[in-house]
Amino acid sequence: MTGGGLLVAGTTSDAGKSVVTAGICRWLVRQGVKVAPFKAQNMSLNSFVTREGAEIGRAQAMQAQACRIEPTALMNPVLLKPGGERSSQVVLLGRPVGEMSARGYHGGRQQQLLGTVLDSLAQLRATYDAVICEGAGSPAEINLRRTDIVNMGIARNASLPVLVVGDIDRGGVFASFFGTVALLSREDQQLVAGFLVNKFRGDVSLLEPGLDMLHGLTGRHTYGVLPFRHGLGIDEEDGLAVSLRGAVRESAVAAPVGEDVLRVAVCAVPLMSNFTDVDALAAEPGVVVRFVDRPEELADADLAVVPGTRGTVRALQWLRERGLADALRRRAAEGRPVLGICGGFQILGEHIEDDVESRAGRVDGLGILPVRVRFAREKTLERPVGEALGEPVEGYEIHHGVADVRGGEAFISDGRGHGLDGCRVGQTWGTHWHGSLESDGFRRAFLREVAAAAGRRFVPAPDTSFAALREEQLDRLGDLIEQHADTDALWRLIESGAPRGLPFVPPGAPA
Repeated sequence: MTGGGLLVAGTTSDAGKSVVTAGICRWLVRQGVKVAPFKAQNMSLNSFVTREGAEIGRAQAMQAQACRIEPTALMNPVLLKPGGERSSQVVLLGRPVGEMSARGYHGGRQQQLLGTVLDSLAQLRATYDAVICEGAGSPAEINLRRTDIVNMGIARNASLPVLVVGDIDRGGVFASFFGTVALLSREDQQLVAGFLVNKFRGDVSLLEPGLDMLHGLTGRHTYGVLPFRHGLGIDEEDGLAVSLRGAVRESAVAAPVGEDVLRVAVCAVPLMSNFTDVDALAAEPGVVVRFVDRPEELADADLAVVPGTRGTVRALQWLRERGLADALRRRAAEGRPVLGICGGFQILGEHIEDDVESRAGRVDGLGILPVRVRFAREKTLERPVGEALGEPVEGYEIHHGVADVRGGEAFISDGRGHGLDGCRVGQTWGTHWHGSLESDGFRRAFLREVAAAAGRRFVPAPDTSFAALREEQLDRLGDLIEQHADTDALWRLIESGAPRGLPFVPPGAPA
């Protein structure tokens, strides 16, 4: 028997599809429904490694957490990782299969992947009571409809009802809802069941006449009006946001435990990947995290972070052009804390041999750490565990660069004193492990070292649990759906599909 399903589409990118999908998943699992998330095709530099060593989008990993299940490659069969303005690495079922231009992908390759996408979804629907799918961008991108495998293309092939989410905080939501439906073909329109308003501020009664008029124009109901709430973003696909900072500051309103705050400056390098690594720092009371792109913004920081990037050589050049490279070298020479993560770790080394990512050959690094990096064609995708600063730590690795450490101390060990990853010299640390700062004991120990080196009277809170904060956030998303959406009607959609006889809204898709 095939499980129920729903596709959450949006009027635009960043309308709230990921958040609504996670909220519906958490609401369903609290009702005892066995549910899984799905996104046919994701374009993101924020990715995650599953237990079986597959790379998927971080948003789908967080949605799996909302479902209280382990993420798998089936939940995001196609992941595109931009490497420049016109090309992306294509990751299929968790493994990279090559680089491709946007023209080449949309010119035929995308449609070839439809079988893999449908098979992945069918496997999930055979295993779970319900699968909540997330679309990408807008289903009304008429230039891409012919090769679409993530919006109406998947909805049509899998007979999924579609719920369209609109961000009313941006304005123009009624026009966006109407226009989205009106630009779809008659066959596609038959699957668009209705709308969900996101990020509403104010009195809902003032909105209701517009919703009634929208129903009159389209014949489709609005399934809920979700109020605006700060800090409810889960791990985002792209952008510069610290997704937990707002939630923690507003829910806990926690003052620093010590006398000082700790200021963290994250270099906003091009093609930044997994910037969510610093969410765990922002979750600590008294830690202030900001993204910077000027050397003077590093001057008053207690910790400088060079994050991961999909373009290590390009990021290195950018740091030099901005004067940030010299600022980082000065910090290291003065014994002021610097942390490099993944591509950032590679940048801090002596040199990089890259015939894979940038094909730039040998490029000098910043020379702060005694590390030489060679880019391998095979990508490292692992979920390692170890010990650092006397505390257990775990993370995940996503990189082509292989580090040859030629000095300093191992940053992370195997618990028996043998080096496992990274390098430390003075107050400069580097590691390939994403997510390591989510290990609470290690994060607190690391921040104590940073505070001591920076001369700050900062004390980490003794009881901050990053995992608990994530759960709290997911429960808040589930609460939004439960309290502000028509959950009975939503369940009918998931179980039975789109209502029959939905009217056609002209003009429909262009010929």
